[in-house]
Amino acid sequence: MLAIRRSLGALGATAFVIIGMGFLFKSQEISRLGLAVTFGAAAIFIIVSKVFLDAVVKRLLGDSVLATILILDGLDARPQPHAAVVDVASQGLWPDLDRPDMIDALSRLIAPFDRVIIACRYDHRPAWATFLKGHDVGGEILLDRDLLHGAVTIGEYDDKDTIVLSRGPLNLVTRIQKRFLDLFVALIALVIFMPLLIVVALAIRLEGPGPVFFRQLRVGQGNRQFRIFKFRSMHLESSDSAGDRSTSRDDDRITRVGRIIRRTSIDELPQLINVLRGEMSMVGPRPHALGSTAGDELFWHASQQYWLRHALKPGITGLAQIRGYRGATERVEDIDRRVRCDLEYLSNWSLWNDIIILLKTVRVVMHKNAY
Repeated sequence: MLAIRRSLGALGATAFVIIGMGFLFKSQEISRLGLAVTFGAAAIFIIVSKVFLDAVVKRLLGDSVLATILILDGLDARPQPHAAVVDVASQGLWPDLDRPDMIDALSRLIAPFDRVIIACRYDHRPAWATFLKGHDVGGEILLDRDLLHGAVTIGEYDDKDTIVLSRGPLNLVTRIQKRFLDLFVALIALVIFMPLLIVVALAIRLEGPGPVFFRQLRVGQGNRQFRIFKFRSMHLESSDSAGDRSTSRDDDRITRVGRIIRRTSIDELPQLINVLRGEMSMVGPRPHALGSTAGDELFWHASQQYWLRHALKPGITGLAQIRGYRGATERVEDIDRRVRCDLEYLSNWSLWNDIIILLKTVRVVMHKNAY
């Protein structure tokens, strides 16, 4: 039903745009009857085709239509046919929220699958619940019926009940739409800004020794780690690869060229490479370094919902950025506000919202907190 609602929403938005353009340009060539018949028939076709295709695929492929993995963490469970089985307890793995390396390893383990079933010991269930909610896959935990950790619904695996904790924020169609927008905008931006990128690269090399690009480990989609590209804006010997120290307004680590490109956000442009590589999106939660702190606390200590924000790819810009939440996180409240914006973005995602955020980003490219 979610796919049908989103498809009908996109169809309605298209109809609204056509009607709006006709009104704006005072076109007399648009037939009201033709428009109503066309979009009415399209809506009926979307519903019928979705129901029909779901029934056909289910009949032909059965449960094997979803790539399923059963993860054993201290609790035995019998795997169904076609399911992969991994005993993480024997490897000493579980989603310890104070261990980003464990989160990263488990995220890479489940990344190829559509459905993740967790058979875990009781005291690990809250951690698994948080871990699954921050992912872009369907996640379920085998449970006793009286144990719910913010479940989406109740599911079933073999002869046991599960709680469904995540569905993934986007379906296949919307993932394709978002990826198409990313590639389209990133390629155009690279072509437009290529002369600027070359000039900035030359300026960095002429100012002093060191690489043009600064690469840093960041937390990405599904809490998997990746290396982000930025123009190097600090002196080579002062570069903070772990992100332990937030940049301040009069930071003595920043070079003369670095101060200019940070103030104008030009240092972020190489992240277009991350977008083309599929590690980032044009719009999404901003990726943070592992050592980032709010006040004296690591981000995931400062905000209990921090790990949930990574269900989508991180973005070059995002809802928090256009609302002015940029710069150093000197207090716990600074990261709380950003996390709330990120979760709001995940809950209300639409292609149109991404376009609006991209357009509004132009207003905050130069910002008082960009230093």
